[in-house]
Amino acid sequence: MTDYERKLTDIGSLKKGDTIIIDGAPCKIMDTATSRPGKHGHAKVNLTAVGILDGKKRNVVMPGHEKVEVPIIEKKSAQVLSVVGKTANVMDTETYETFEMEIPEELEGQVREGVEVLYWSVMGAKVMKQVK
Repeated sequence: MTDYERKLTDIGSLKKGDTIIIDGAPCKIMDTATSRPGKHGHAKVNLTAVGILDGKKRNVVMPGHEKVEVPIIEKKSAQVLSVVGKTANVMDTETYETFEMEIPEELEGQVREGVEVLYWSVMGAKVMKQVK
């Protein structure tokens, strides 16, 4: 286990748009389906989720009372200092820490020097989400 921020919650309480950790990767839930409990069993929850960091689609089926890990996402702001190709050198607006981030395809052309961006810090990785 790594020492990133996470908490435990019942899988049955999760809904579309929430986040979950599947196979060690933080994912955003795209769809949930709950089956009715059978004669001898429990209600099963079928989740379909897409990786926040890698974009891979993942699926998990388990009893609705089981506990799963949910990543704690920190939403922060940063100012873009420079842009080289698909990488931006940014500075956190609170801590003044500087680091490089990959620019996602949907934000290409919008990310320029001096612009402020919103990024997520999740499981030790930083992901650029939008231009302010």
